[in-house]
Parts: sequence; C-alpha cells; structure tokens
Amino acid sequence: MTEPGLPIEGSPLQRRLASAAVELFYRQGALATSVRQITEACGLTPGALYNHFDSKDQLLYVVVRDIHLRLEKVLTAAREAVAGDPVAELSAVIGVYVARHSDHQETARVANREFTLLTGERYDEVVAIRRRLRDGLVDVLLTGQKAQVFDLVGGDGRRAAALTALPILDMCVHISEWFHERRPLSHGDLEARYVGLALRMAGARTI
Repeated sequence: MTEPGLPIEGSPLQRRLASAAVELFYRQGALATSVRQITEACGLTPGALYNHFDSKDQLLYVVVRDIHLRLEKVLTAAREAVAGDPVAELSAVIGVYVARHSDHQETARVANREFTLLTGERYDEVVAIRRRLRDGLVDVLLTGQKAQVFDLVGGDGRRAAALTALPILDMCVHISEWFHERRPLSHGDLEARYVGLALRMAGARTI
C-alpha cells in the first residue's frame, strides 16, 4: 500500500523525491530542508529535482495537497459505507482520523504543520480541502441532531455543529504529536477511546 502523502500520480523518481522530502520535512521542517538534502537522500544531484518539480515549494505543495486528498478520499468511502446512520458515520470518521494520525505520523505532521508555508492559490486549494473535511463532519453532526440521536451543546443548527466538529477534529489531529508504539494504548484501544470521546462530545444518546 502506498504511503499517504506521496504524489497520487507521478513517476517512480517523483515518488522517491517526495518520500525523502516528507521524511526531512517531518524531522526538521520544510524551511530548514534544502534541495540538496532531498536529492542526496535519493542519491541524486540537486539539479535532478528540477527535472520533476519546479522548486522545493512546488514539491511541498504536491506532498501536502496529496496527503489531504488521500484523507478526503478515505473519509468519503468510510462515510458512504455506513451512510444514513449518523452514529456509525461519526464513528467511521473518527476511526479514519485516528488511523491516519497514529499509523502515518510523518505525513500527518507534515500536512498539518507545513501547509501554512504555502502561498497564493496553492494555499487556498489546501485550505479549501481542509474546510471540506471539517464541513463533512459538520454534516454528520447536523444529520444526527435532526434525527435526534445527537444533542449538541449550543443549540440547533450549523453553528453548534461546527463548534462541536472543531474540537473533535483537533483532538484527533494532535494524536500524531504524542502517540507512539511504546505508549500503553494499542491502535485499537486508541480508536475505541476516541470514538467514545467524540460520541460524548456530540451528545450521542446511544452511549
């Protein structure tokens, strides 16, 4: 299975460069990473990068964009598999976020830390994806509220759903900052706990 964050479409060399970039961006940040370091990690000269990407900035954009797009694709499939059941949809969303941020910490951190370095249309595109991810969860919460299976703090409507969605997503995203295999929680335990927390935050009436 392809590691999330590598170009969705690209040559084997583009994928090698992207993989090396993700590792370096994760360890030291994109600003502190040079083109030479990326290419040396692939056994190439610095000029080789420019045969495949216009610049380091474009490489960062491709990596960050594709991490977000892969997450969106997996989330869409997870929701569609249980569509019509808000509790199951919320649980599925949390399961995806937990897996992506505990199993793929490098790509998760790079996406969430480094996207702010993007500029112009590239930044706008990634922010739009992030908003779609948030709005997807808001839609799940609203559906659950209308079905009277969620009792959201703050009343009815999209504002209350957004104010619930944001902390739910925030707690999931930050898993990549602290979770590792030496922690006493297994991946399964972690998912179960976070699903439980999210259901409580949504005021689920079935727990």
